[in-house]
Amino acid sequence: MNDDGPEPLTIGRLARRTGMPVRTIRYWSDIGALPPAGRSSGGYRLYDAESVARLELIRTLRELGLGLEDVRRVLERETTVAAVAAVQVKALDVQIHTLRLRRAVLSTVAKRQSDTEEMTLLNKLARLSAEERRQIIEEFTSEVFGGVDADPEIKERMRHTAVELPDDPTPEQVDAWVELAELVGDPGFRQRMRGMAEFNAAQGREPGGYQWFAKKVTWLVGGARERGVAPDSPEAADVLGRLLGGTDSHRHAEILQRLETGADSDAERYRQLLAVVNGQPPQPSHTPDYVWLITALRAHG
Repeated sequence: MNDDGPEPLTIGRLARRTGMPVRTIRYWSDIGALPPAGRSSGGYRLYDAESVARLELIRTLRELGLGLEDVRRVLERETTVAAVAAVQVKALDVQIHTLRLRRAVLSTVAKRQSDTEEMTLLNKLARLSAEERRQIIEEFTSEVFGGVDADPEIKERMRHTAVELPDDPTPEQVDAWVELAELVGDPGFRQRMRGMAEFNAAQGREPGGYQWFAKKVTWLVGGARERGVAPDSPEAADVLGRLLGGTDSHRHAEILQRLETGADSDAERYRQLLAVVNGQPPQPSHTPDYVWLITALRAHG
């Protein structure tokens, strides 16, 4: 060391100045990342101001999560801090995604009071790729509409509805996706949805007819409910007349039979879950409207 320069620092003094433990400084020195500036007459390692700056850089790089090899490459000027930082950002993004997904799954497990078997299933469902999720929905729609001359607008909409679970889903989105996957995999749900498709196809409705009927239920039945109209009242009979037109009692019975399967409520739940998974605004529930309609059809059948 230069005898005319500042007084050299022993490893103990370097530790006190930087606040780093002696054993840590010794480790970095032993692996060559912090070579001593010289030796004392007794053979002890001595450090200078440049050593202090180098040690501070090492500490900063380690606190930012860089590995030993990356730290060495930066110190040896084999790469730049910017290049290493860019790689580290990508690695952190992967870690953040993993941690958020893990947190969301654990939140769902806690909410559902899952056992180990269900926890394994939840974790598997949450980690499916976008293509795997698409295949689940496509298989469901194929079974529901396969061979059925259903409303083409409904068929196309359900077949091409994407399930866009984000890379960092909320616990609510994971919970909704798990429920959706369970729902479309339920044979009973598939059977009810196919029954609805077959019923609508048998009526020979024009494309978009089912959506039009659902809107009329919302307008007419929803309006009646808001006015406090009882489903067994004479006014309710008038609402049915405007909703169903000049249909006869046999037609009323068919509609009642379909509504009593719960398919409309199932379809509504399907749409609500899709909205949550895709981060869309929650859709209002029209189940009370259909409950009113079922009661009115029974009363005036």
